[in-house]
Amino acid sequence: MSSAAKRHMGRVAADGCAICRRIGYGHTPAEVHHARDGVGAGQRNSDWIVTGLCPEHHRGANGVHGLGVRAFERTYGVTELELVAETLERLYGAQQ
Repeated sequence: MSSAAKRHMGRVAADGCAICRRIGYGHTPAEVHHARDGVGAGQRNSDWIVTGLCPEHHRGANGVHGLGVRAFERTYGVTELELVAETLERLYGAQQ
């Protein structure tokens, strides 16, 4: 992993949980979640295709790994890639 990717993932984790933010909980501590779009079973996506999720929304019963990707997306009304895009916009969108 490159040092730039490590810095990016640190920024993503520090940004907080993307789902908690969407449902009005504000900033909550987050883990880095690699979006599964475009990769096979047992594979992990690029370290740049990530978003922040709190432990419950990441690994918990109501999280992407607990519910499965499709049920997670139906439950929260957003895709993993939309969360990644929102994260990138928040972190880098104002920089020009």
